[in-house]
Amino acid sequence: MQPESIKNKGRGRIFENDILEFFTRTSPLVIYCIYFPVIGGMLYYGHVHQSIGFGRETLLFFAGIFFWSLFEYFAHRFLFHLPANTPRAKRFVYMMHGIHHEYPRDKGRLFMPVIPSVTLATLIFLLMRLLMGWNALAFFPGFLLGYISYGSMHYAIHAYAPPRFMKALWRNHAMHHYETPDMGYGVSSVLWDHIFGTVPKLEKNKK
Repeated sequence: MQPESIKNKGRGRIFENDILEFFTRTSPLVIYCIYFPVIGGMLYYGHVHQSIGFGRETLLFFAGIFFWSLFEYFAHRFLFHLPANTPRAKRFVYMMHGIHHEYPRDKGRLFMPVIPSVTLATLIFLLMRLLMGWNALAFFPGFLLGYISYGSMHYAIHAYAPPRFMKALWRNHAMHHYETPDMGYGVSSVLWDHIFGTVPKLEKNKK
């Protein structure tokens, strides 16, 4: 998405059908109402019914949060910004993330819509359950909290002025949108941008 094609007002449309279009949008409150009970329920079930001790549950939970940060970086860099050379591929990338780059201040598209979000979360949990057994009941809630934190941060970045202590995150994401879309893939953290050398270069981009 080139800077001159970015629209800071209005909102884009994916489907002509109003019902389909309705399901492409969501709000933070809807996501919170879905996932916070899942987090609490899984932690409770894992501790009480699957004998996951408090220490192991805590360790796995924070490991899940950390794993989310890596997942966030790779998903943003290699999936959301997937090179597209065919009309169908371009349409897919636009629906998935391109429309957000075109309309970055559209608050209805700052979280993944409910249906694809829940579908993807279910598949990820089943994969974790296959690989980790019942330990997934502690690891996956951390992963989900990482996602919620990321989504909340993403929403705040696009909707509000930055508090002083978080100005660097606001700046990096703004540069990702408006100057260097091939840099600055971390939203809730710049850790992996530093590790993989994709931190936006402020010296060259002072606007």
